[in-house]
Amino acid sequence: MAPSAPGHAALDLVFMGSPEFSIPALRALLDAGHRVTCVYAQPPRPAHRGQKETPCPVHAFALEKGIPVRTPKSLKDPAEQTAFAALGADAAVVVAYGLILPKAVLDAPRLGCLNIHASLLPRWRGAAPIQRAIQAGDAETGVTIMQMDAGLDTGPMLLTGKAPITPATTAGALHDDLSALGARLIVEALAGLQAGMLTATPQPTEGATYAAKLERGEGRLDWTKTAAELERTVRAFDPWPGTWFEWGGERIKVLAAQAIAAPGREPPGTVLDDRATVQCGTGALRLTRLQRPGKGAMDAEALLRGFSLPPGTRL
Repeated sequence: MAPSAPGHAALDLVFMGSPEFSIPALRALLDAGHRVTCVYAQPPRPAHRGQKETPCPVHAFALEKGIPVRTPKSLKDPAEQTAFAALGADAAVVVAYGLILPKAVLDAPRLGCLNIHASLLPRWRGAAPIQRAIQAGDAETGVTIMQMDAGLDTGPMLLTGKAPITPATTAGALHDDLSALGARLIVEALAGLQAGMLTATPQPTEGATYAAKLERGEGRLDWTKTAAELERTVRAFDPWPGTWFEWGGERIKVLAAQAIAAPGREPPGTVLDDRATVQCGTGALRLTRLQRPGKGAMDAEALLRGFSLPPGTRL
């Protein structure tokens, strides 16, 4: 194990996380020399073609590192809370874990429970901050290291780091950027807490927004919205849940698109030309990369050579 940061003793930590987003933070804590005595993750679930019980990414990573893993379905059971407290952790680090932490769990570690949240709180509290920030047209987002309390992402803030959202940013790319940023910030935050140089600051009372969980059905493109909204949604829902429309009995995935000006004389959903440009509530959306069911992704120009989407079609 690598030595801990100069001037800072190794901490005994509990790590609580489940998806790929959480792994860089766990790796950074180990690389910084901290002792991760236990990992909490979501229980294994059926996955892949055979529906075999499969551990989540953090669970699998922890097993590779020889770290004990617990996968309770809930932390409300007093026995689970007692078992958590018995770990004697200096702090718990929570990253997209997926379970609510009761007060008994929040209060157990000496330095509390620290959450890595993928937004600049109080904007985008909730389950899907990365996607909602892109969808809303935010110019920047970031990561907040937060001291957890009983509310939904309402705890006081320890550190923040910013990241730009460009006109080309997809949720997949931003996910990776914020995952790496959070990994760096959590090591800084723990060092600051140990040194007594970091004080939690209450979140501002104004500017709070809620990032609702993504639903698969949201991916259907609603042509009555503006072209700018739909273009952002295509990027926000890449890679999941993806965006799509139906035509010719097929569900066509839209992997990339461009918002352009249009006079708006046709009803929303009307194909305007032979380049897969579709009238929207305001402006038009040129579909630049598409995928038919069971086929590979293709530039729209290539796909349209073997798939009829003539001008005047109403989607």
